[in-house]
Amino acid sequence: MQQKDSWLLPDGIEEILPEEAKHLESLRRKILDTFACWGYELVIPPFIDYLDSLLTGSGHDLELQTFKLTDQISGEMLGVRSDMTPQVARIDAHNINAQWPTRLCYAGTILHTKGDPLEKTRSPMQIGAELYGHAGKESDVEVIRLMLEMLAMSGLQNVHLDLGHVGIYRALSRQAGLTDAQEAELFDVLQRKARPELQELMAGYSIDDELKTMFLKLPQLNGGQEALAKARDVLKAANGEVNQALADLEGIAEKLAVCFPSLPISFDLAELRGYHYHTGVVFAAFVPTVGREIARGGRYDNIGAIFGRARAATGFSADLKVLSALGKASYQKQQQALIFAPYGDDAALHEKIRDLRAEGHAVVQQLPGQTGTAQELKCTSVLEQDHQNWVVRPLASLE
Repeated sequence: MQQKDSWLLPDGIEEILPEEAKHLESLRRKILDTFACWGYELVIPPFIDYLDSLLTGSGHDLELQTFKLTDQISGEMLGVRSDMTPQVARIDAHNINAQWPTRLCYAGTILHTKGDPLEKTRSPMQIGAELYGHAGKESDVEVIRLMLEMLAMSGLQNVHLDLGHVGIYRALSRQAGLTDAQEAELFDVLQRKARPELQELMAGYSIDDELKTMFLKLPQLNGGQEALAKARDVLKAANGEVNQALADLEGIAEKLAVCFPSLPISFDLAELRGYHYHTGVVFAAFVPTVGREIARGGRYDNIGAIFGRARAATGFSADLKVLSALGKASYQKQQQALIFAPYGDDAALHEKIRDLRAEGHAVVQQLPGQTGTAQELKCTSVLEQDHQNWVVRPLASLE
């Protein structure tokens, strides 16, 4: 059997080298600082948790993506988190237990059993924000605005926002009296936008012709503001829940247009991403160079019910590694000032190095027998002795 190279990593697992890590960490700090300025408090859920907690309620969609293992102490099944939202919901419901809206944010690595077809990594660095305890569209608007601020801070341009509402499909399914099996079957066809299969299904369902027409036209209800106008006509025989969902989408778009007048907004009423996870408005951000969403979110009311508190909830998340990689295209690299200090036991030298580092300067001190010049170490300046004082001189002035 051929021995595997010890430096190889599993498929979809990658390490981050210094230059990218520096940019990634800088971006993480800036985003979390912005979240804090909006009143979102940082929480750090555990990397490993009881499987039941990770897959509770809305989290069951994540079961196939979750690595599972047995706890050698308790014998319980554990899981490596594949999404932090269920854990954050538990923190809100059980640990914080506030009576007012709670704003929480997080950042950390998650692990997936399989990579996305368009994004091969299995270890995304998830960053996101959640708002608990408010059921109105105003909280949806807030988290979408915060998501757009995050993308702008990442250096991304030409961002496009897509809005949908899973409540429309849910309401139509209930109005049609679909069985659970029919609802799941129809959901799969709509997700694949398979119109011939959709027509076959409708032909075999014993439901009102008016409802069949609405289901058949649902995949066509996408585009700009005209899509909502068309939806009101196509879905006019639907119940009040559908009309309310359309009104919510229109209201959210109007409020976002005030804050972001140049933001392209589209609607897709057959977009059911996270259908078993979300309960209302869903949204996603796209950029022209990427064939998938770069950030996504929506409303997932009652996610904390299993933890004792069924609170309204809305939020978003993104992969920080994706944001960092995309933002680098428009990110102007600026070399950090790095000071080269000679080796020595001079007390004044050590005091000067401590002072420089305390002021935020980066100083690398030479080691005995060290090879590599200041230029090779990418230093921009050198610490030199001038009489009894140690002074920093630009490297270029010494050449």
